[in-house]
Amino acid sequence: MIVSSFAAAALPAVLLLAPAAPRPVEPMEPMPPRPAAAVGAALLHRPGTHVRVPPGVAGPPAVTARSYLVADARSGDVLAARDAHAQLPPASTLKALFALTALPGQSPERRHTVSEHELRGVGDGSSLVGVREEVTYKLADLWRGVFLSSGNDAVRVLAGLNGGWERTAREMEAKARSLGALDTRVKSPDGYDTEGQVSSAYDLAVFGRAGLQNPDFARYAATAEADFPGGGWSYGIRNTNRLLTGDDGVGRYPGVLGIKNGYTTNAGHTLITAARHGSRTLVVTVMNPRSGGAFDVYDEARRLLDWGFAAAAGVHDRDDQGA
Repeated sequence: MIVSSFAAAALPAVLLLAPAAPRPVEPMEPMPPRPAAAVGAALLHRPGTHVRVPPGVAGPPAVTARSYLVADARSGDVLAARDAHAQLPPASTLKALFALTALPGQSPERRHTVSEHELRGVGDGSSLVGVREEVTYKLADLWRGVFLSSGNDAVRVLAGLNGGWERTAREMEAKARSLGALDTRVKSPDGYDTEGQVSSAYDLAVFGRAGLQNPDFARYAATAEADFPGGGWSYGIRNTNRLLTGDDGVGRYPGVLGIKNGYTTNAGHTLITAARHGSRTLVVTVMNPRSGGAFDVYDEARRLLDWGFAAAAGVHDRDDQGA
């Protein structure tokens, strides 16, 4: 059953990634999604909102996001999505893909002294953590600057250590393809508005789920506050993801695992988030709510998470009853 604005049917499972295996010694490399030939995957390429829950389970809440997706992080099943493959500017949520690409090859305890040329090219109006030339940082400090302060200055330095800006952009696209995230085009690894740079709610969910399987990524993404070196002194930095910190009256979401938020003039507000209730973990992506509020992306993600946990429980209950 397909309706342009809403489809409520027991659709075949749509996988973001292959189901998780038993706990490995090392985090496993995620597998790509099912081919587009699968019925559910084909639905995700159609405009409108599509839902995978049995009849009788309430549909998702009304939200203004241009695009969103709700998925079970363990199974990869997509519970609901709107325009999941619409290619839109991702803003700093693209830093999740940057971390998936560059983080595995960089020891957190390595120390690096920043030179002036490494900070060239940071875009006007960029979010910054305050990286300074001639200051020595542990790479772990710089990664906290990426995840907490969304620091484009930290991304510049880490991308340089990864082989350079352009090389990192190419590697990010290759990483996205290896995960089955085919909507993403990378021009600026920090997510800064650049012509031709796009991702999708589907791809961002893939990045979020893959990040949860990387212990370093997951730890940085869930860090609410930290001290950042200033050269002989340090200062506090705080995660700009309000669902994680509860700042600005947003309220911390129960069981939240963080991940990454973003904003640019072109992209609007964007968010990858995840939360765990009991044995179930959901990943939610929200791109560009059109209601106009600065924190509406968190409200819409909260309502989608609430719905997702309730809907997933309903599916589980019906399955237990043989429905």
